[in-house]
Amino acid sequence: MSFYPGQRWISDGESDQGLGTVTTVEGRFVTIMFTATGDIRKYAIENAPLTRVIFNEGDTIPSHEGWKLTIENIDEGSLITYHGTRSDTGEKVSLKEVMIDHFIKFNKPHDRLLNGQVDRLDWYRLRKDSLQHQFNQQQSELTGLTGGRVSLIPHQLHIAEEVGTRFAPRVLLADEVGLGKTIEAGLIIHQQLVTGRAQRILIIVPESLMHQWLVEMLRRFNLKFSIFDDSRCQESDQENPFSSEQLVLVNLDFITKNPQWYEALIEEEWDLMVVDEAHHLSWQVDNISTEYLCIEQLAQTVPGVLLLTATPDQLGHEGHFARLRLLDPDRFFDYQKFIEEEQHYTEVADAANALVSKETLTNEQKHTLTNLLKEGDITSLLVQLNNAEQNIQEDARQQLLNQLLDRHGTGRILFRNSRNTIKGFPTRQLNAQALVMPEEYQEKIEDFLLSGDVNSSNPKAKYIYTPEILYTLDSHDNWYDIDPRVNYLIDLLKSLNKDKVLVICSNAQTAIDLEVALRVKEGMRAAVFHEGLSIFERDRAAAYFAQDEDSAQVLLCSEIGSEGRNFQFAHHLVLFDLPNNPDLLEQRIGRLDRIGQTDTIQIHVPYFENSAQQILFDWYQHSLQAFEHTCITGRAVYEAFSEQLFKLSLEADPQSAEKIQLIEECKTLHLSIKKELETGRDKLLELNSSGQGKAASLVERVEKQDNDIYLPQYMFQVFDVFGIAQDDKSDNAIALQPTEHMICANFPYLPEDGTTITFNRDTALACEDYQLLTWDHPMVKGAMDLVLSDETGNSTIGLLKNPALPAGTFFLECLFTIEAMAPSKLQLGRYLPITPLRVLVDKSGNNLADKVSENVLDQQLSPVKKQIALQLVKALKDQVTPLVTKAESHAQKLVEAIQTKALTSMTTKLSQEHERLTALKAINPNVRQEELDFINLQQKELSHYINNAQLKFEAVRLIVVSN
Repeated sequence: MSFYPGQRWISDGESDQGLGTVTTVEGRFVTIMFTATGDIRKYAIENAPLTRVIFNEGDTIPSHEGWKLTIENIDEGSLITYHGTRSDTGEKVSLKEVMIDHFIKFNKPHDRLLNGQVDRLDWYRLRKDSLQHQFNQQQSELTGLTGGRVSLIPHQLHIAEEVGTRFAPRVLLADEVGLGKTIEAGLIIHQQLVTGRAQRILIIVPESLMHQWLVEMLRRFNLKFSIFDDSRCQESDQENPFSSEQLVLVNLDFITKNPQWYEALIEEEWDLMVVDEAHHLSWQVDNISTEYLCIEQLAQTVPGVLLLTATPDQLGHEGHFARLRLLDPDRFFDYQKFIEEEQHYTEVADAANALVSKETLTNEQKHTLTNLLKEGDITSLLVQLNNAEQNIQEDARQQLLNQLLDRHGTGRILFRNSRNTIKGFPTRQLNAQALVMPEEYQEKIEDFLLSGDVNSSNPKAKYIYTPEILYTLDSHDNWYDIDPRVNYLIDLLKSLNKDKVLVICSNAQTAIDLEVALRVKEGMRAAVFHEGLSIFERDRAAAYFAQDEDSAQVLLCSEIGSEGRNFQFAHHLVLFDLPNNPDLLEQRIGRLDRIGQTDTIQIHVPYFENSAQQILFDWYQHSLQAFEHTCITGRAVYEAFSEQLFKLSLEADPQSAEKIQLIEECKTLHLSIKKELETGRDKLLELNSSGQGKAASLVERVEKQDNDIYLPQYMFQVFDVFGIAQDDKSDNAIALQPTEHMICANFPYLPEDGTTITFNRDTALACEDYQLLTWDHPMVKGAMDLVLSDETGNSTIGLLKNPALPAGTFFLECLFTIEAMAPSKLQLGRYLPITPLRVLVDKSGNNLADKVSENVLDQQLSPVKKQIALQLVKALKDQVTPLVTKAESHAQKLVEAIQTKALTSMTTKLSQEHERLTALKAINPNVRQEELDFINLQQKELSHYINNAQLKFEAVRLIVVSN
């Protein structure tokens, strides 16, 4: 390599440095100054990773003064001088190479090839594969659905697909407890974001659920929401603090009690608003709460709205109407009219329930169906219901149900599943153990009762249910040395051998002390999980509990352990104490009582007899049957009797007449509400919400994609090329570590201390500190963007040994894409994804792509050394540029056909969707005009963008035949 001051060279490994200038040549070393970045580098001349920059006749080059020269002839020597015409003035000028613009970069494939900047063959293959996978994923109907760390539960996936694919969805998610409303909302949010239908999301939840939502969105969906409170808003240096983030999480009290921040919030443009616990938004015709008014004003400005609520029927028609009114005030504007419609729905639901249950229709039910379905003659279908042949009966019943579903009053904006419809839940078995309360505890409780400050509003009052906390308030002795529940737990763990056991207690300190007790008394290994730990520490504790070998048999959780975590691989739950709120009890049991749980859940409850704990235990067991059955009435019964329950807990007399009376009154109310809910069940709505069988095929498609080998193959390619260390951690998990040889310092979603990944959904669900890689995961999408947004692999040379071809023969393989830029909400990729086109030209410019497959070349090509590559480029330089032009003309001929196909597909699909929704709107007023208007806009805009699609040169591979 011959260097001379003033020559222009480019760094092979750091092309973003721009053009370098030789400043000094001394002995065995050369110094290069990269003016664009200000860096000065010294290289050993013998193996300097540099390429001399020499332009050709016909090239246009920029001067450092800003004007451009089109080269007509060249004077070569130690320094090169280019002669030609200025593009701005047309005058003839000369430009020495030292005067060329320092900021010039070679990222176009043929420029890099002609300047000897060639990448390894595996880099080129990675770029080619990235283009193909990008093409496949942009068209996939599963995009956005597969990326969540969630079990594939049919009704949840159905709701996510049904709602997530809509323009600005406005729906009420009202599944019974334990059926996964938060998961459904997360899937919808994730799908809206991944597909580009939404970019800014606002989540509003009660203060108590802030942490749960933050963790759920991050751990399950890789979505980093930012919590905004008064201090964050005060510290912001933005004019509007909310403008700094795309994903925002606030609590309801914050926005109702801080008018200035509420005003700032409503000034921002949001695509989707999610409101959890929406049943707390109080509304009566003559009394509307501040909370409701705040959400109502936001709902009028935010296009998409998701409301999450408890079972609506449980809270009365007025509250149910109020929530529907938030979603569609034009449709639900008059409460009295809504009541009339509801009575009509009851008739429809009654007829639908008979069809679902395969009962014989009454004359009144037939009359209801005939009136409702008058657009089509259903007389023959009603007759077929009595046909002797079972398949004719079933077909008629299904047709009637399908027609009813289309016309159902709130079926399009309300989704509600119940455990009666969704199967797959385990049974529960109670194992209760009455224990004698230690005298020390009894003394502390009596002292507290005598203090005179005993009422349910006193924060200490709840300690009557957790006497170990009262004991430690003024004692330095270890409570676990006197508490019989500790020995009970030790004996239970021993009897269960190595079965996993989840222990939940109200207080974090109780969980911490229990870990000490188990370790000191019996040498037992336990993991602890409480609110004082960071998210990383909680993940680590959960993983220590979840793994099979060298793991903890027991996980000791504070109450926070019942928020959002999934431990369904365990079957034993110990309630070390009892929460005084039935919702919390259901949340605790819900950590194990989930769809997919394979075993009966064993619920172990040690309690102190003749104490507040026994009163609470008897109330749960005898009034609500809350241990062995899901208690959907708990909140209503608790709100009606909580004060009496607390008073009787203080007296702690399980045999008192008042206690027995309370148990009976609560049981009566429980059974009454339960019966009312059962008779009010709308089976048609539940059938629609569960996906009526369609959801099963959706699960199969997601499972099929989960089991494909294409993603693991692709990501291992990525890791190898980018220099990321990979070590098998188990059969289904790989530990990734950054290395000093990485070609990118900040690889997406790879922390400095590494991470563990898995492609197996079950493994990811069991080990929540592992990342579940899917095509939707930000590491995968980020890696693909990293490859395609840079020049990685866009220029390479390969040697082909083929005896049938004479040595020196060469081919040029060019990769192009046809792409158009459009706002993400228009979903251009569904119809015209970024489409890769491959052209393989011989020296005469003939396209051989159809005759020689790329896979054959991938297998037969061998790499070339840098010096040989430079010699080949120099020898073939004059022939490459015209061949690139010919390859581009071959690719250009394919563009029109691809555009026509995309236009036809787009027009057909969107016209069909418009016709379907228009027909549905005629019989179901819950189809919003905005949805129809958006389809019209989409068709018009997409036609423009598709017609303006451009060809882009992506990569080139020079193939030379060798001996």
